[in-house]
Amino acid sequence: MSVTVRFAPSPTGRLHAGNIRTALINFLFARKTGGRLIFRLDDTDRERSTDEFAEGIREDLAWLGITYASEVHQSDRFARYAEAVEKLKSAGRLYPAYETPEELELKRKRQLARGRPPVYDRAALKLTPEERAKLEAEGRRPHWRFRLETRDVVWEDLVRGRQHVDASSLSDPVLVRADGTYLYTLPSVVDDIELGITHVIRGEDHVVNTAPQIQLFEALGAAPPAFGHHSLLVNADGQALSKRDRSISIKGMREEGIEALAVASYCATIGTSDPVAPHANLDELVRGFDFAKLSRAPARFDPAELRALNAKLLHMLPFEAVAGRLKGMGVEGGATFWGAVRGNLAVLGDAGTWWEVVRNPLSPVIEDRDLCRRAAELLPPEPWDETTWERWSTAIKQATGAKGKALFQPLRLALTGREHGPELKLLLPLIGRARALARLEGKTA
Repeated sequence: MSVTVRFAPSPTGRLHAGNIRTALINFLFARKTGGRLIFRLDDTDRERSTDEFAEGIREDLAWLGITYASEVHQSDRFARYAEAVEKLKSAGRLYPAYETPEELELKRKRQLARGRPPVYDRAALKLTPEERAKLEAEGRRPHWRFRLETRDVVWEDLVRGRQHVDASSLSDPVLVRADGTYLYTLPSVVDDIELGITHVIRGEDHVVNTAPQIQLFEALGAAPPAFGHHSLLVNADGQALSKRDRSISIKGMREEGIEALAVASYCATIGTSDPVAPHANLDELVRGFDFAKLSRAPARFDPAELRALNAKLLHMLPFEAVAGRLKGMGVEGGATFWGAVRGNLAVLGDAGTWWEVVRNPLSPVIEDRDLCRRAAELLPPEPWDETTWERWSTAIKQATGAKGKALFQPLRLALTGREHGPELKLLLPLIGRARALARLEGKTA
């Protein structure tokens, strides 16, 4: 069997870390098995779905390197859903119900007060044709409920193992609202059937939906796919993620300078038995993917941990992986410059800052004027390489008696204007003798 999975966001907002974790798991599984991923936009909510959000989702997926075989829009498929509705009505599995939301809420409260589960009582099935006609004459329009078979529904979950739900403990789900619009369940199942989805992989908040969906697959004459429900993401305090938190937005991460591979590495490994570590490419994540590694405990998303992972990734990237982007930033120092600064970068944009330090004029910070003056006198002639710093600093130490921080900190401040940064033995040849001499003399250079 060829694996076909889908990632099905609603274009009512931008993607966040939780969405991307689901997308990555589907993508990695498809790649691992030689299958395919379908990108389905669940855009039946015409009021809230926008082309702008749809394009933003495509942009986020492309940035992360998540490719897909095809794109499907539910808004193009209303005729297929209408056919399914008629099929279910003819089979006696879809029935009209006329209760208002207020009446349903009152029923629910009464059941809870009596210690009973708040399950829909199927009162609509007891209505006579005359009673239905009277309700419609009053202006009521029915919503349509899927009649569940009262039996145990069992499936082998790819993450959670054997699961079973007694369908008699559930309310018959509403598939079509009174205004004729569809709830999530019907379009999703119809699409999964017609697109040949073999595995539905999603968050564990959908577990409760699985039993009715399995029955709906069967009612429409299709074998249900395999299901897998991964744990959800929570913040560092153990609370559910908030979509309003910019730090979990993929767009926000990108604008902050976080690398796509850092996001992919982080979202694919948190909540698994694998260590959270940077990966050089998506192929490494594909090779390591296994449902058995997914924990059932909530996975903690910590922006600070992601930033630290991003720095680790930058520190290991070869120059070839960033050469084009550095050039676009106006950084022309080549592999030598990259090797000098990458170990001190939090985001790639920091490389531009260090390029300015070594190549553009800056105002030096002169903390010890006598030391800097003597250091300027002892500057060796060029050419310079990585050994120049040790020979020069040793000569300064012998001439002044300064050592440790008292020696190195004034020199760093004079040469770079900063208290911390890459090793001076690497920066010094990039700064060059003329610029170093001027800065030691307190001149802007």
